[in-house]
Amino acid sequence: MTEEHNGNATRAVEVTDHLDTDTVDDTSNVGAQPESADIGVAEGADSLGSTAPAPVPKGQAPRWVRIVVFGVVPLLAMLLAAACGYLKWRDGFDHDAQIAGLQALQTAKESAVSLLSYGPDSADQKLTAAASLLAGDFRDSYTQLTRDVISPGAKQKNISTVATVAAAAVVSSTPRHAVVLVFVNQSAVVDKGGATDTASSVRVTLDRTGDRWLISAFDPV
Repeated sequence: MTEEHNGNATRAVEVTDHLDTDTVDDTSNVGAQPESADIGVAEGADSLGSTAPAPVPKGQAPRWVRIVVFGVVPLLAMLLAAACGYLKWRDGFDHDAQIAGLQALQTAKESAVSLLSYGPDSADQKLTAAASLLAGDFRDSYTQLTRDVISPGAKQKNISTVATVAAAAVVSSTPRHAVVLVFVNQSAVVDKGGATDTASSVRVTLDRTGDRWLISAFDPV
């Protein structure tokens, strides 16, 4: 009996030792798990933090907004003001050019009649007056032609001419320069003979000098 009792006690001690050993191992393993989990969470947090954009300070707009507000918007405003100024200037320029064209048209019609109408007794006076309607090289050449050819021929052959304007139109005009196309009918009488009628078209170029429009070219077309 005594030996059997001692054997049971010995086995009980071994079982107890084994349970104690397993409990200690399990306890140590359980304690290690939270530590590894904490490390993983910390590493994950660091990884996310490295790729996230830096927060914009409170009250400060993003950079692209500042570029638009301080760069693009003023530039657009300046371009808009320049465009409005140009359109206003262009509108005034076109208005002035239109008025100038009408003035040049009237001058071209009246001047064409004066340049092409004369008689044997009035050639010198009329042609000299007509020269005052001209400018530049054309005035010089017209003055020489009338003095050397037209006026002496009108006196010798008793030539009279009368010019009328059938139609006229502005080809182009600016406030200081214009081109007018004039259609002229001219009737000429030589030595009291029958009248000879001719029709022609003339391209008249005019330039503004002061407040007057003067003819700088008179070209048949």
